[in-house]
Amino acid sequence: MKPLCDFPQAAKNQIRYVLTDIDDTVTTDGLLSAESYVALENLSKAGFKVIPITGRPAGWCDHFARMWPVDAIVGENGAFYFRYEHHAKKMTCRFWKEAEERAEDRKRINQLRQSIPLEVPGAGIASDQDYRVADLAVDFCEDVIPLGQESIDRIVSLFEEAGAKAKVSSIHVNGWFGDYDKLSMTEVLFREAYSQELDQVLDQVVFSGDSPNDAPMFARFPHSVGVANVKDFADRIPHEPTWVTKERSGKGFVELASMLLS
Repeated sequence: MKPLCDFPQAAKNQIRYVLTDIDDTVTTDGLLSAESYVALENLSKAGFKVIPITGRPAGWCDHFARMWPVDAIVGENGAFYFRYEHHAKKMTCRFWKEAEERAEDRKRINQLRQSIPLEVPGAGIASDQDYRVADLAVDFCEDVIPLGQESIDRIVSLFEEAGAKAKVSSIHVNGWFGDYDKLSMTEVLFREAYSQELDQVLDQVVFSGDSPNDAPMFARFPHSVGVANVKDFADRIPHEPTWVTKERSGKGFVELASMLLS
């Protein structure tokens, strides 16, 4: 990982899209600071298309799409994208799976919702679970006493043993049934919303994140940026970001925004 301050001017001039994780990337210790929100707003006002790529639930993403200064949002680790057109007052909700498939998946997810906390003492169901449409979020440090790595790995194994995909964020283990992730739905978003194949505009995109579930994005984008706390997961991320900020969490995102706007 190279220091963000060495980001080439020529590469910076090409950036048009700012993709970013939310938790512990834009936020800090669960809070959205005024500085981070202003950074999002300033990027949007400057003409960048700002697109959060998050594991957070559909209910929250509906709010983000409507009320944050963003152009679109990918949520639940790729289960959908939402895009709100303010002038037309129209919300586009594009899901990876049809409603019938999601309903069938929900039956299996509900079984895991009951069994995983019994198998892993101290694990909790995420407080945002009731606002989810496609996955199960198991809390290992947001609203519970932080669990050790062995417990986190056990949660991942329980998802995988049930045939689900599992990804670890900075606060949750998210599990779902389906062959998608943050990157695959981002590709759909670019194709459908911007009439662009993602491969053709990689030099126009910067992505910022902080944790193992961002690894597919770090691997795909040459201009991937980790906020400094990504170093906490150095031994658990198969693909590290190209660049790293000096500051952690929200301050790191503000650092990135300031670089792009300078």
